[in-house]
Amino acid sequence: MHWLGLGSWRWLLILEGIPAIAAGAFTYFLLPSRPDEANFLSLREKVWIAAELEKEREQKQNEPPISALGALSNRRVWHLAIVGFTQAIGAYSMIFWMPQEVKSLSRAYSNTMVGFLVMIPHIVGLLSMVLISRSSDQRLERRFHVAVPLIIGGIAFVSLSAFHSPVFSVALLSLVAMGVYSFFGPYFSMPSEFLTGFSAASGIALITSVANLGGFAGPYTVGVISRRTGSLYGGLAWAGVSLFISAGLALLLPKEAPRMRKERRSGIMTNTGRESYE
Repeated sequence: MHWLGLGSWRWLLILEGIPAIAAGAFTYFLLPSRPDEANFLSLREKVWIAAELEKEREQKQNEPPISALGALSNRRVWHLAIVGFTQAIGAYSMIFWMPQEVKSLSRAYSNTMVGFLVMIPHIVGLLSMVLISRSSDQRLERRFHVAVPLIIGGIAFVSLSAFHSPVFSVALLSLVAMGVYSFFGPYFSMPSEFLTGFSAASGIALITSVANLGGFAGPYTVGVISRRTGSLYGGLAWAGVSLFISAGLALLLPKEAPRMRKERRSGIMTNTGRESYE
């Protein structure tokens, strides 16, 4: 398509962008900002959630405050940023190079067929993201829910060179997608465990900015390694190693934020409150 004198690749981006713009508009009008605006909650549920949020706010106030500038120099913030950076190397390498990997499995695959096959890992990643996030919230545990999926994804990345069957390759790519997408829920729950207010805004912004640099470093490095080795698998193996590094760094994070330790000692963990409510 070359409508209005624009190239087909430009129309691809335009058509992909239109749903995002529409979703943004719908989100503004439909997404509740506070529990009392959520029509899908009962009055009792709204009251319980508001009480839990207020309790959390009071507990954070009892801890030494971290300023917005202090968050930018906080060691734990930078630790999380590097975890995100190394994860993004693997995640963006998967996103950018997966179509070429699938295309290489058979010369009979058209670009349309490649597109349908690439959907499979992303669907698996979507389902895994929900399940792992749910498990992390139920157990109030973050580190292992971040690290274990990354290790599984890293193993799958490294194993791609051993299998050239379309079925096994798509299955391994699905495990990679499961690993990199399951990461996000537990990972982005960590900063708010010790940051609040302006410090949370600046700290999360720094974490996200540093992590997104991995989105440039990953695909670029995979391309360089693949060009020098003559095989895409060498570059993808490096992406797998980056996921192992991210998992290792995640396991080195403190077991719990100070607030979480206080809650656990005092027996007022969120799950306990939920059970009492129910």
